[in-house]
Amino acid sequence: MGDTKFHKDEFSNGANHPRIYSPAIQPLLQSLLATLADLDFDYEKEREKVSNGSPDMTIKIRALEKLKNRHRERRDPYIQQLAVLQKRMMDLRT
Repeated sequence: MGDTKFHKDEFSNGANHPRIYSPAIQPLLQSLLATLADLDFDYEKEREKVSNGSPDMTIKIRALEKLKNRHRERRDPYIQQLAVLQKRMMDLRT
């Protein structure tokens, strides 16, 4: 979750660049963000289940680590697509 590193300053300077996305980009951006939100929500639910599950800490830690790795693997393609989309949006500004 903390692996998304977008440059906040590049998007927050509304005075110079209004936050209006191309009609071709906005649906894709919304879709990618919604998918990531769904993946994060599912991850948090599963993490809670595991945390409240087995009293054996070794099993719990191992299960949480597997869950974290699976979550990262599921998110990575969408993060990469967001990076490509961010570059396209920046290229459109120039």
